[in-house]
Amino acid sequence: QVQLVESGGGLVQAGGSLRLSCAASGSIFSDNAMGWYRQAPEKQRELVAAITTSGRTKYADSVKGRFTISRDNAKNTVYLQMNSLKPEDTAVYYCTYGTIATMAYLLEGEYDYLDIWGQGTLVTVSS
Repeated sequence: QVQLVESGGGLVQAGGSLRLSCAASGSIFSDNAMGWYRQAPEKQRELVAAITTSGRTKYADSVKGRFTISRDNAKNTVYLQMNSLKPEDTAVYYCTYGTIATMAYLLEGEYDYLDIWGQGTLVTVSS
């Protein structure tokens, strides 16, 4: 089993920055993907950014150029640096983990196939 613990959410003004962290523990495979999804009220969960252990990344079009995902494989931790935040970025952000069997789904935003999630952290961007 893999456990995910997120941190770093909060309230920020538009144009500001936040950094989210997600630490994985438990039965970590050497080849995996980790990523961030978000869910705003009355909206579907959507992929924000994802990264594999080899460094391959995937971003939603809406965050390209503003958000950067990175990871420290030695610490099994993934980070999401969010700059130039907009009110429409307001959502609960969830960290997720994918094994070889599920990482393709993770990278393509197919969240229904993912079963390892963090507890979520709220990001609120005020205008």
